[in-house]
Order: sequence, then C-alpha cells, then structure tokens
Amino acid sequence: MTTILIISIVIVIVVTVLTIVAISKGYAYEHQIDPLPNEGTSGGESQSINRQKKNEDS
Repeated sequence: MTTILIISIVIVIVVTVLTIVAISKGYAYEHQIDPLPNEGTSGGESQSINRQKKNEDS
C-alpha cells in the first residue's frame, strides 16, 4: 500500500513540474504579427498594389 502511495506522489510531482515547464515556455514565446496594411485599402488591395510596385521597380 505504501509503495502505491509513493509512486502516486512521484507521478503527481512529475506532472506538476512538466505543467509548470510547459506554461513557462508558453509565456516566454515571442509572438509575431503581420504588419498592418496601408490605410484605406483592404488586405487584398494592398497586396495587389505591392505586386504592381514590385513589377514597376523591375
């Protein structure tokens, strides 16, 4: 009976430590976002404008 209790306590400690490690990694992750499109245009329009500018530069 005591062996089962000791094994259970070890499993609970291991799971707790792994949970804390996973949460810490999640908070340390650097999120990246896309830049905002130009004002007055929707996302699709700004992409086509950017393509036109690249073609003109070539």
